[in-house]
Amino acid sequence: MRCSLVALPVLAAAISVVAQAPSPGDDGKYTISSRGIRAKFIPYGATLTNLFVKDKNGEDVDVVLGYDDIDYYPEDPGHPVYNSIPGRYVNRIGKGTYTIDNTTYTTQINDGSNTLHSGTNNWSYRVWNVSDATDDSITFTVRDASNSSQGMLGLVKGQVTYSVSGSKLNILMEATSPEAKTPLMLTHHTYFNLDAYRNPDTQQIWNHTLYLPYSKRYLVADDGALPTGKIGEAEPNSINDFASRPGLFIGHARGDPTFAGNCGGGGACEGYNGYFLIEDAPKDAAVVQLASSFSGITADLRTDQSGVVVYSCNWMDGTADLKSTQGTKENRKVVRSSCLAIEAQDYVDGINHPEWGRVDKQITGPGQTYSWESSWTFGNI
Repeated sequence: MRCSLVALPVLAAAISVVAQAPSPGDDGKYTISSRGIRAKFIPYGATLTNLFVKDKNGEDVDVVLGYDDIDYYPEDPGHPVYNSIPGRYVNRIGKGTYTIDNTTYTTQINDGSNTLHSGTNNWSYRVWNVSDATDDSITFTVRDASNSSQGMLGLVKGQVTYSVSGSKLNILMEATSPEAKTPLMLTHHTYFNLDAYRNPDTQQIWNHTLYLPYSKRYLVADDGALPTGKIGEAEPNSINDFASRPGLFIGHARGDPTFAGNCGGGGACEGYNGYFLIEDAPKDAAVVQLASSFSGITADLRTDQSGVVVYSCNWMDGTADLKSTQGTKENRKVVRSSCLAIEAQDYVDGINHPEWGRVDKQITGPGQTYSWESSWTFGNI
């Protein structure tokens, strides 16, 4: 998703916050592992910093974006929300307002004329507590005081548990709002490049394939990536079609003259930054299938959410460094359109569109528990 330039806090408090918790490794990261996966995390944003899975040759490949230096996460002025948890309400709130029980609240405008991820003090900027850690799981907790993000009233207590088993990474989030009704909608903002930027022929993501078998429909968005209220349906082989058949390249529509501005930005956003509805999916079905023939890696998403945001990293400007686990001697930067963020969540700005019937799903109050669960299963072509 498009990121705003903001001033960010430092990470100096991290050690004291987790003083009573299991200790991280020498690199400052917590590691969990199973037979097919090794994952690393930091408390800042409850962030997944590295995710190693096996390629077609049996070699470990780090398939998510991030930084080697954990102190740079809060310093990066672009704050791309690498593999962390924004909240308490993710994605956009149209015009920075919403209404609960006939009272209208105003939120921080930080993305054009809208609010993105609850503003510039959202959960991806917070240092979470490590409440539990084992060899194959880790749990982070966060306490979000009332109005610590502008216009988000009432205390919210949240937690996320990451666990690995075999070739699967599972992510379970829960949150409560014991004091007041409040907007509550979470996601894991996962950025992938299944080649780890090692493909000598291209750094871009267009040669990955994407299959969304239960996502024929999508939310039509305006130039600022805010849904208009309309729901579109992608015809086979059209620019937003990833449902008609498996094996479609992410860049299959690059020849379409509208591709260069398909995700808005005044015509400057090429590719994708939109929400695809998941409809009529069987229980435990893979609703997203991402793959690369170069690495031979496949990634299948299962989720209890109603859709996914797909963002093809248009706004990466080539200044951010790759991790030492990624790239080649020639490829050392995160360039435009070189990754894919996949974010399972409820309808974007559904709190402002009662016609979709999602408002009750996006407001949580006393006596209720919000939950979100997704898993990624990795394999080979």
